[in-house]
Amino acid sequence: MKKLLGPGGLVALLLLVGCSGSERSPSSDAPAESSFRVALLTSGPVSDAGWYAGAYEGLQRIGSEMGARVSHQQTRTPAEFDEAFVAFGTDGYDLVFAHGFEYQDAALRAGARFPDLRIVVSSGGRIARNVIPLIFRLEEGSYLAGMVAGALTRSGTVGMVGGVEIPPVKGTFDAFRAGAMSVRPDIRVIEAFTGDWEDVAAAKEAAVAQLRAGADILIHNVDAGSFGIFQAVREARAGGRDVWAMGMNRDQNDVAPDVILGSAVIRIPEAFLQAAERLRAGPMPAEPLDMSLRDGVIDFVPNPALA
Repeated sequence: MKKLLGPGGLVALLLLVGCSGSERSPSSDAPAESSFRVALLTSGPVSDAGWYAGAYEGLQRIGSEMGARVSHQQTRTPAEFDEAFVAFGTDGYDLVFAHGFEYQDAALRAGARFPDLRIVVSSGGRIARNVIPLIFRLEEGSYLAGMVAGALTRSGTVGMVGGVEIPPVKGTFDAFRAGAMSVRPDIRVIEAFTGDWEDVAAAKEAAVAQLRAGADILIHNVDAGSFGIFQAVREARAGGRDVWAMGMNRDQNDVAPDVILGSAVIRIPEAFLQAAERLRAGPMPAEPLDMSLRDGVIDFVPNPALA
């Protein structure tokens, strides 16, 4: 596919589809430590090089750029969700980022119990007096990824591997399909869900099945499971096939630069920093915090190794 693109071809293509490429640079000035206390809850490991890693990086930026005291806790079950919220609420934290749709019920319970605790639920869908969703318009980046896939596929078949079939994931896949069809209306798009965000073996198995079905570009919406998808593509390429992957949620181009065309990106650190600054400075909004291309939070980032 690199030969198909020619020198600089991928970058030129991405300029045509309109990637934003804008991002605020981290401040080099270290502020004085403040009394502002911010916590992060994740249901998976921050070593996933994706969804959770981006959240943890955002927490660290809040600490370094706002002088906040920060804490992270990984929680896996609904009971642990409740326990963590209670612990942070009891300890007097000001703000908790609950990073995932799965936290919204526990967040509402905690919000009712701790009225001074502000809670932001990533990809949530419900609002209370002190609980709001942080909505990432990742569909915009996924649509651009679909346009690229539609332009570059040789087989006319592309694949999508997801973790759990929840609305935010379905939304990114619907957008990817629409973007691909906008370029190539007859394209075939295969969809599969593993039922788990972290299962590397299950994600690899789904990817292998899609490659065998003729897909030559795969995009994902899983977490650590993405490593299995990249490995499946790498092995297929070693066997002589011209197949590629795309990253999702975080810029994963450097995770597998030999197989990734580009990444549909949420700049989660930037989103968290913007949200924390807004919530520290003013009243709790009555509507979701909405982050998109125009905020410099969503993008499609081409792999510079293929430029």
